[in-house]
Amino acid sequence: MATPVDDSLDPLSRERSHLASSRSALRAMREDVESLDISDVTANWVNAEVLSRQIDERIKALADLSDTPLFFGRLDYLHAPGAEEAEGAEGERFYIGRRHVHDAEGDPMVIDWRAPVSQPFYRASKNDPMDIALRRRFGYTGGDLTAYEDEHLSDPAEAAKTSKLLQQEIERPRVGPMRDIVATIQPEQDEIVRSGLGGTVCVQGGPGTGKTAVGLHRVAYLLYAHRERLARTGTLVIGPNKSFLHYIEQVLPALGELTVRQATVDDLVAHVEVRGTDDAAAAVIKGDARMAEVLRRAVYSHVTMPTEPVVVVRGSRRWRVAAYEVEEIVRELLARDIRYGAAREALPQRIAHAVLVQMERSGEAPDDRVQDAVARNSAVKAAVKAIWPPVDPAKLVLRLLADADFLAVHAQGLLSEDEQKTILWAKPARSVKSAKWSAADAVLIDEANDIVARTPSLGHVVLDEAQDLSPMQYRAVGRRCTTGSATILGDLAQGTTPWATRSWDEALAHLGKSEGLIEELTAGFRVPTDVIAFASRLLPHIAPGLTPVASIRENPGFFEVRAVPGAAEVVAACEELLRNEGSIGLIAADARIPALSEALTAAGIAYLAPGEETTQQARLTLVPASLAKGLEYDYVVLDEPQAVVDGEPDERTGLRRLYVALTRAVSGLIVVHAAALPGQLG
Repeated sequence: MATPVDDSLDPLSRERSHLASSRSALRAMREDVESLDISDVTANWVNAEVLSRQIDERIKALADLSDTPLFFGRLDYLHAPGAEEAEGAEGERFYIGRRHVHDAEGDPMVIDWRAPVSQPFYRASKNDPMDIALRRRFGYTGGDLTAYEDEHLSDPAEAAKTSKLLQQEIERPRVGPMRDIVATIQPEQDEIVRSGLGGTVCVQGGPGTGKTAVGLHRVAYLLYAHRERLARTGTLVIGPNKSFLHYIEQVLPALGELTVRQATVDDLVAHVEVRGTDDAAAAVIKGDARMAEVLRRAVYSHVTMPTEPVVVVRGSRRWRVAAYEVEEIVRELLARDIRYGAAREALPQRIAHAVLVQMERSGEAPDDRVQDAVARNSAVKAAVKAIWPPVDPAKLVLRLLADADFLAVHAQGLLSEDEQKTILWAKPARSVKSAKWSAADAVLIDEANDIVARTPSLGHVVLDEAQDLSPMQYRAVGRRCTTGSATILGDLAQGTTPWATRSWDEALAHLGKSEGLIEELTAGFRVPTDVIAFASRLLPHIAPGLTPVASIRENPGFFEVRAVPGAAEVVAACEELLRNEGSIGLIAADARIPALSEALTAAGIAYLAPGEETTQQARLTLVPASLAKGLEYDYVVLDEPQAVVDGEPDERTGLRRLYVALTRAVSGLIVVHAAALPGQLG
């Protein structure tokens, strides 16, 4: 239904009137939910608790955030959608916003940005108007509507133009956590956001291309388009560390999605307490996909062929299953390649079935209850324990890493002797609890756990900063979406681990998603031209052949390289940038953080640690280079580039870490250095 217009007002006043009416309608929607009485519609307290929780989530989803625009665009169609061929079909007007709002009669006042009718807001152009006569964008100051801008897409006399409001929104200073980009999604981003649930998409995107935002908005879109299915199967966002997850945690709630779980890979595989670390060489081998086969061999080595028959006594009768018959059952289960634990559970039923066949031949008529009773018979249980014993995944990995002979047997032909020695513990632990497990060990336990019992699959998984995962970590993520799909986000140039991804085809294969589609984002919306051009000098040394990001920002930003004598000048650069609006990040090599912390404190400058932006108001964040990935600040002071490089185990990794640090600025970057700059920067 077309939105009514009060022609007595000027255009901006009319739009403000519609905004006020929409806010009133949203408030009425929320009050309707708050007034629901469920006392007479629930059968028991469990149902009441579930329904009450659902109502609370709905109330939160209908919150009207005062500083967040309720709608950011308007579409005036030439015809009623779906009625283009109908003679005289009247065009309709739709306001596009973060959530659906309707009036008391149920007519829409704001259309959800994910609805099909909203798609032309992101994709319509002069070349393909998509039946749109007018696209209007709105400008806001806080929550107040202050401007609008029109594009007459179907008017051949009007030339295509760049949206000033769109550019201002992209370049708007930011303070605090990451915000949604729902008002500024570009056509190439929208294609990824609206891609179907059934397919896996891998997005290669350089700094500032919006790949993280695209992944989060794809989750929001999929929850809109497939809500019932994903409500059953679940969704998960995986980030590189807790700081990053804090940084992005407000994006989905701002879009009305409150139920998406967020975790790190370490959270997923937390079967044991991680208290130890590996050197790079050991971590690379433990993260190699060959370890999956080593573990599979080790698990199934516990299966032994029977040498004695199984004799079941029931009443006065004795039923005998010969050893060769039991062996045939065992070999059949092994050939089926099902989970170790599932096969172990099936074995007693198979033996019991063999007994039932004998009973039937003797004239008896046993039923399923008899088979279950035979399967629980002490003789059958003893045989299963001897043939197919239970396996504890953590104890298995403990033995592999502590027992050289056990490892040699199962790694034969897979790992060399030197590789085996590299991953063996120098001081074997006596128990699972006393072991100093590393993060890579926890992934091995997770793999072994999946060999024993299938890992539950989710409907959709988003994996961000994927370039830093090992093959075994990819496998850990992949088994969380074996029956679902995934969105993989990353930048090969930003891989800073010794096992960093070499190609996305290889990564998709480890995930079990070889059919996944690889997309590349090369338009930079967030990083200024001069900054990305300076950082891109490193690309030939860290990712040859990768397409450099092309900044499309109209504002060239602020960029300066300063030779300084010490920490006082670094603090002065921070004070200079604090005079601007927006957030500031001081990024430095991890080893230099304590000294810079002291210098800031001595100067009386308040600062935060990464991730604290969501709970505190200081505008300066002191960021170790190892935690900078995925974060963005309006302005950045980068301290001692050479120290960032030297802080890594090898130069290539160090240059990649530097590339990450150089590309965190949205509006301006000051590089300060006392030592010489890395030669690769020219």
